[in-house]
Order: sequence, then structure tokens, then C-alpha cells
Amino acid sequence: MNRYEHLARLLSFDDWANRELLGAVQACPDAAALRAFGHLLSTHMLWQDRLAHRPLSTPFWPEWNAPECAVRLDLVRTGWRNFLRGLDVAALDTTIRYVNTKGSYYTSTVGDVISHVLFHSAHHRGQVSAALRAAGFEPPTTDFIHAVRTGVLGAGGD
Repeated sequence: MNRYEHLARLLSFDDWANRELLGAVQACPDAAALRAFGHLLSTHMLWQDRLAHRPLSTPFWPEWNAPECAVRLDLVRTGWRNFLRGLDVAALDTTIRYVNTKGSYYTSTVGDVISHVLFHSAHHRGQVSAALRAAGFEPPTTDFIHAVRTGVLGAGGD
């Protein structure tokens, strides 16, 4: 498996894990969990905008309800699928310039941006899970190895 295939696989995992968590957020609409989940999704969208050299389409910390999060989750999935269609391994080393939410200019490679989004997403899934537990709700298991063991993702030889 090359780097492109690996990142595409991890984005598929991330989508599955976020969908699992959305179900929990819908069942237990805790405000802290919903806020962190909305931010997780908006960050995907912000980075997709940056990668496509578009104006940012969403606030950094949106105030979305659970149905709005469900719509955004579908947009995130479609956005990554469309973006990946135009990539190959070499494209992951392409450098992009962007402005962060504080107005600072940076450059990063496409591969590093995708990796960042994945780690950022995992971080906030942990926050959502902690908020759900604090509200008395047991969050779903969204571990990568769980997804592999249960057949959500096939064995990848990573």
C-alpha cells in the first residue's frame, strides 16, 4: 500500500468513526459534545476549502445542531472523495499556501494537511466521547483496530 492509498484508507476510517459518533450525538444531544463534533466537521471543511484555494465556507466553531452536523458529515465525505479523485502519490508532496484563522500565512504539503485533519479529528472524537460519558451516555467504540477487526476496513498491511 502506498502513501496515497494509506491516507485514503485513513480518511475512510475517519468517516466511519465520525458517523458512529454522530449516532451517539443524536441519541444524547449534549451541548459540549455537539460543539466539539461541529468543530471537528468544520475543520474538515476549512481544510478542504484551503486545499481547493476557496474562501472558507464555515466558521471555525459553528453552532450546529445534530441534523446540521449530519448534513455537514455528508459534505465532508463528498469533499474528500472529490479531492482524492484528482490526486496521486506525487500530489501529496505538493505545497499549498494558506492563511490560518488568526491571519498568519503558512505553507504545508497536501499529505501533511490530510494527516493533520485525521489527527485533529481523532482528538475531538475523544472530547466528544468524554462529554457523552460525562452526560451519562456510553459512546461507541471508534478505534481504528476495531474498524479493522469488525470488517469495516479490510486488513491493509500497514
